[in-house]
Amino acid sequence: MNDKQNGIDESLYSRQLYVLGHEAMQKMQHSDILILGLGGLGVEIAKNTILAGLKSVTLYDNKDVSYDDLSSQFYLKDTDIGKNRATCSQKSLSELNPYVPVFAKSGNLKNEDMTHFQVVVVTDSFNEEQIKIAENCHKNEVKVICAETRGLFGKIFCDFGKSFRIMDINGQSQKTSMISYITNDREGIVTTFEDQRHDLEDGDYVTFKEVKGMTEINDKEFKISVLTPFSFIIGDTSNFGEYKNGGIAIEVKKEKMIDFRSMESCMNEPKFFDQESYWGDADPKKIDNISIHVAFQALDEFRQENSGQLPKPWDLTDSNRFVEIALLINSQRKNPFPKLNESLLKIFSFTCRGNLCPIQSIIGGIAAQEIIKACSGKFYPIHQLFYLDCKEILPENYPKDLNQYKPDSNSRHYSQIIVLGKEIQSKIENFKCFLVGSGALGCEYLKNFAMMGLGSGPDGLITVTDMDTIEKSNLNRQFLFRSWDVQKSKAEVSSSAAKNMNPNLNIRTNLNRVGPETEHIYNEQFFNSLDVVCNALDNVKTRLYIDAKCIEYRKPLIESGTLGTEGNVQVCLPYLTEAYSSSQDPPEKNIPICTLKIFPNAIEHTIQWARDQFEGLFSNPVVSAMNFLQNSEFYLKNLSKLGSQQRLDELQQLEKILISEKCTTFEECIIWARKSFQENFHNAIQQLLFNFPADLNTSNGLPFWSSPKRCPHVLNFDPSDQTHLAYIFSAANLKAFLHGIEQVTDCKEIFDYVKNVQVEPFKPKSGVKIKINENDEDEFTDEDEIEIENLISMLKDQYLKIKNTNLVKIDFEKDDDTNFHMDFITSCSNLRAENYDITPTDKHNTKLIAGKIIPAIATTTSVIVGLDCIELYKLIIGHKNLDSYRNYYLNLALPLFQSSEPMPVIKYKFHNIEWSLWDRIEIKGELTLKEFLDYFEKEYKLVITMIGCDITTIYSKFLSIEKRKNRLNKRITEIWETIKQEKLPEHTKNLTLSIVAYDTNNQDIEVPPIKYIIRD
Repeated sequence: MNDKQNGIDESLYSRQLYVLGHEAMQKMQHSDILILGLGGLGVEIAKNTILAGLKSVTLYDNKDVSYDDLSSQFYLKDTDIGKNRATCSQKSLSELNPYVPVFAKSGNLKNEDMTHFQVVVVTDSFNEEQIKIAENCHKNEVKVICAETRGLFGKIFCDFGKSFRIMDINGQSQKTSMISYITNDREGIVTTFEDQRHDLEDGDYVTFKEVKGMTEINDKEFKISVLTPFSFIIGDTSNFGEYKNGGIAIEVKKEKMIDFRSMESCMNEPKFFDQESYWGDADPKKIDNISIHVAFQALDEFRQENSGQLPKPWDLTDSNRFVEIALLINSQRKNPFPKLNESLLKIFSFTCRGNLCPIQSIIGGIAAQEIIKACSGKFYPIHQLFYLDCKEILPENYPKDLNQYKPDSNSRHYSQIIVLGKEIQSKIENFKCFLVGSGALGCEYLKNFAMMGLGSGPDGLITVTDMDTIEKSNLNRQFLFRSWDVQKSKAEVSSSAAKNMNPNLNIRTNLNRVGPETEHIYNEQFFNSLDVVCNALDNVKTRLYIDAKCIEYRKPLIESGTLGTEGNVQVCLPYLTEAYSSSQDPPEKNIPICTLKIFPNAIEHTIQWARDQFEGLFSNPVVSAMNFLQNSEFYLKNLSKLGSQQRLDELQQLEKILISEKCTTFEECIIWARKSFQENFHNAIQQLLFNFPADLNTSNGLPFWSSPKRCPHVLNFDPSDQTHLAYIFSAANLKAFLHGIEQVTDCKEIFDYVKNVQVEPFKPKSGVKIKINENDEDEFTDEDEIEIENLISMLKDQYLKIKNTNLVKIDFEKDDDTNFHMDFITSCSNLRAENYDITPTDKHNTKLIAGKIIPAIATTTSVIVGLDCIELYKLIIGHKNLDSYRNYYLNLALPLFQSSEPMPVIKYKFHNIEWSLWDRIEIKGELTLKEFLDYFEKEYKLVITMIGCDITTIYSKFLSIEKRKNRLNKRITEIWETIKQEKLPEHTKNLTLSIVAYDTNNQDIEVPPIKYIIRD
């Protein structure tokens, strides 16, 4: 398949397409964007917009580069001082996406010039100018977004005109539910199966299909009211037929029209305050929208009074005047707001000349998402004002010395020092951070670190590790990479790019995984040298490992992740908060085996079945065959240790790949593929229907094939059917690759051959057992045992003939459209779906499910890492109180932003000693098991009943008397080495032991883990 579908390069945009969809992307590719102002905020918006894939982006700016820009504008350098900002930024921005032309303009911008664009974005501007531009856009039906950051505060205003159409409010997939029952009543109640929550809300609409009995509701829409997670009301069903069985309820997604008011109107009567706060109600002290709203207005008035100058940093006279202006503005309102927060207004005045890169990342990411909404109608826009307040960054006692806030005029961190001071800047520069991962989150982290100057001092250091290499699909959101970097190391390229942004950074780059196998590198000495660990990972296993190490060495951890437009941030602080592992998402729900093999009822089931087919045909048997051919005796010896059914399955696969289904020509591969089609989509279904006919009733008199079971039908091969031929085409080519046969990519050649291939007619057999219940045990017969013996005998007899067989293992790779992997899984899944009358899906959606792809978009990543770095500032500054920190959850689609205090760590007690998961009992020096037991009995009056080290049991009262006696006089490490049958590595300086114990009252006691120190 060609990478470009409908003008969209799927290999580049694949992860974003799973967030936005093809229709939205196509609309975006017809949208021209104008961005006014190329400071730190403007370049952040431009970066995210270009990555998203708009038609074109024009950068307009009349300002020249100054040192003030270098603390947040990541595409400007010292050598650009005095040059136009837009011109200097154009080259780097244009490299982000070859499909998006980027233009740079300066000079006089006329009102009519803006009418050529679908969206105008105003940055680096003040209220008065914003209103003029916004009014012109409103009048000419051009969508406008005004974004602004001042010090610790941010603002976004959106005006998308009258009757703006939202095509998809939340971006979620249509919800579907299998129906269990529908009542005949004035308020008909629809009940779903117990294991299927409908996830609908009051006011949603649904339609029905495949309902039997009450057929009147099929293909009609109903507005619903939710009763329970498994039932909802659809209105009067009393005159409908009686429900028999079956049926699917499908959510109907409705468009929505909203009107936007002009900016001037919103400034006077803010729309924002008529609605629920975008920050939700989880943390009411987080955002003081009213005071910030007035503060941005007061800034214009102050400038007019002071010849265009902003309040001086941390100047009391200016801040007092600023507060007076704000209070006056509020008093002159038609409906004055309640009392303003004068402390907030002073902080606004103190810091408004400065800018922080993380705050611009947050506002820039959100603003870019609003551009996407404006162009595509995808997701609900900000309606119409959004404010951000990060004043909690500041130290509790500020300012101590006003000279701290007077940076040198040529300092690259000028704008940051204005806000935070020289002393904190020095702490930032000498901070030591371990960044685990340099993908999407990692790239954003390194950008922020470069602008903040983190790790750029004489004692500062950033250690980055990532073992992955760059792929084309990364380029859409991992913005430090370019097309010429594909196949290079992520860690090396991202580190180099960050150094290019700030040459003063001290970065150590590693290319390894963090885990048990690298504990000689990431050891106690390494972790003790750190100030913080930042996770930029996409897998839970490594997250949990890093979390455990941070607990062991008492290091702060900033943990975050994204899923499409959703994202979260968690701060884990030694002795203050719970750890990442303290709470986890519920495990992913597995599809029952019987559902996969016999009773699929959703496309997800057929895709997983096809994925299993891929592994069972092209991967697992090859591994078994290679092992057998390498050492047949050793292989068969290990095979004998397996259960009977596993042995039979493995031997059958082995015989097929090495003997009966071995191919030597491509024509044989086509024949094999045609037989595979017949077996899977005709014969197996025919046998199933022979065992369980379509009209079969259960012992209760109910139809066997009733919801959620779907009665299948056989498929008769038709080479002119595209899906049928796609299966033969992909399966034959994969089989050829497996056997080292030259592949054939001419579809007509395969069609001409396969149409003449004949297969033996199939006749169902009596006595064939089909397992239909999950708890049914496999029936293994004497005949099966005989077959095992025959297969082993055959393989031994044929060994000399087959021992030189060359096989190529096929490892599933979803992102290579030339390898036939996704073509096979898509066609295989859709044929299975056709068997069971399940609506098929395309290759794009099949890849999402089969490849377990995490949808991703650059805007969310930008916002999340900005929030990460807000919390990082607090760590560096040294905030000690829990209420200074925040965890975050956001969904840019809704939009929803929630913040809350991190969960405090749970405290335990034993013998009046208070402890938490962050505490350890330290024991220095080697002890025998007896000495260890005696130590706890003497020091803590505890009798130990079990000692564990990870998954190794060092001691247990349940051990045999002989084993316990044998271990008593051995050192703990000696017991560990005996059990593990390996030497304790030289780099291991301590073991973490867990114990189970009871006190003198025979009460079980919770005891902290033991840090058993072996060597210094």
